[in-house]
Amino acid sequence: MKLGARMVPFAGYDMPVQYPAGIIAEHNWTRQSAGLFDVSHMGQCLLEGADFETVAKAMEALVPADVLSLKPHQQRYSQFLNEEGGTLDDLMITRHVKDGTLYVVVNAGRKEHDYGWMQKHLAEGVKLTRRDDLSLVALQGPKGEEALAKLAPAVKDIAFMHYADVEIGGISARVSRSGYTGEDGFEISVSSADASKLWDLLLSDPLVKPVGLGARDSLRLEGGLCLYGHELDEAISPVEADLVWSIQKRRRTEGGFIGAARVQKELAEGAARKRVGIKPEGRAPARDGTVVTDAAGREIGKITSGGFGPSVGGPVAMGYVDTASAAPGTKINLIVRGQPLPAEIVTLPFIPNRFKR
Repeated sequence: MKLGARMVPFAGYDMPVQYPAGIIAEHNWTRQSAGLFDVSHMGQCLLEGADFETVAKAMEALVPADVLSLKPHQQRYSQFLNEEGGTLDDLMITRHVKDGTLYVVVNAGRKEHDYGWMQKHLAEGVKLTRRDDLSLVALQGPKGEEALAKLAPAVKDIAFMHYADVEIGGISARVSRSGYTGEDGFEISVSSADASKLWDLLLSDPLVKPVGLGARDSLRLEGGLCLYGHELDEAISPVEADLVWSIQKRRRTEGGFIGAARVQKELAEGAARKRVGIKPEGRAPARDGTVVTDAAGREIGKITSGGFGPSVGGPVAMGYVDTASAAPGTKINLIVRGQPLPAEIVTLPFIPNRFKR
């Protein structure tokens, strides 16, 4: 509040949607320097068992990712699916350096559901421990490493989708090289008692500025990243969502996870619809729910996220269309206030991702 943030309700929390500089300035600052996001509303938990194999197999019953192949400190993106193969949530799974432990981060609006889902379906002998005592901040952008390394030089050695336990200005932190902007960056988990101190410490560097939910959304949209409740929901499969890359080869073949029948069927036969990038012509943005038609006026899908892309310099959108109409370069129309506006299917992401691999 002392930074002048405009607060909005989000997933049961009061969250900063923007700071005085405004969404476009915050977006551009993250692309060129380092933006700091408070994402403490996310759900953090531990899964613990007698050994890693026990816990990994228990998790593999719930997600399509290959958890068994994770190395200590490595993390992987995946999804919880329902029996019909729709997506209940997307999440990050990390193999803790402590044997027999997984560290899991789930979405804020789904965490109560997810904790209940895991409690119901996890194998006997695997314990779920909520970590509501932890906070999470994300430092994203090409100068994020430079800023954080001044306080904790060891972060330079963290590989993409891995974490390390480090001290940042005397604060014990778990730092992963990951994020939700399409830029290189870090997600930093600390005790909630230390969160304000860490926030102020990071903002003391002129390379770093605070960024709210508004720019977080435009950044992830340009980066072609899914948002639960928009690109993902209980009717959408990871195959339809173009997330096959997150299902490793062994799991595609073996299955063995809730929802596997639909996933394997769509992998073999193709899905009826597909998530695509959409570039409207002109300056008018296409919002969530906008109907998509083909050139002949036949409805072929809907927009799931849309808005102005500051780095693109115009409107951008994602949505689902019939697979037959999903090829990049396909001309479509967006029905905005009853009028067809021309647009085109394009390859995602809109801005090349700059993860440090």
